[in-house]
Amino acid sequence: MKRLLSIIGAITLVGTSTTSLIACNTAQEYTPEELKELKEKNKIDTADENIKNNLEWIAPQEKPFNEVDNKYYFVVWRGDENDNWRIVKFKNDSQNTKKIDNINDYSLIFHWWDKPKVHHYDLTVSGIRGHAEHIWGENSGINYFKAVYRWNLDTQEPDLILDDNGNVKVKRE
Repeated sequence: MKRLLSIIGAITLVGTSTTSLIACNTAQEYTPEELKELKEKNKIDTADENIKNNLEWIAPQEKPFNEVDNKYYFVVWRGDENDNWRIVKFKNDSQNTKKIDNINDYSLIFHWWDKPKVHHYDLTVSGIRGHAEHIWGENSGINYFKAVYRWNLDTQEPDLILDDNGNVKVKRE
């Protein structure tokens, strides 16, 4: 009887550990109401109505990179948990994998995923030594991405910066 209880206990522990591990890497999915609320909450604080109305916070579940839209995207990211946040702008103008930015031993990459039954573009942070890739929206224990914004007009504005706390601001304000 003790042996049976021991085996059942071990199976329970393994099942719980595996479930927790899988749950850590799952991307957050928002309801339409939650997504609308988050978009409003993450609007840039600016007096410029043009920027306020056309700079949109994007959630990973929206899969914005699966089609070329020729829009500018602003990514707030870091290579390591000890690095400062940085902001970089790129144009979604081709469906080719491309390196967007580098910091220390890390690169921000616009990446094509071609796995069995899964084909899509996404943002990843990769170490130059080829170690783990960290995908936008997946929780890997370290937060490599703080925010992604899309500029919904065809112009190159706005000029965005980060303040000392890593918050996105308009440069001239």
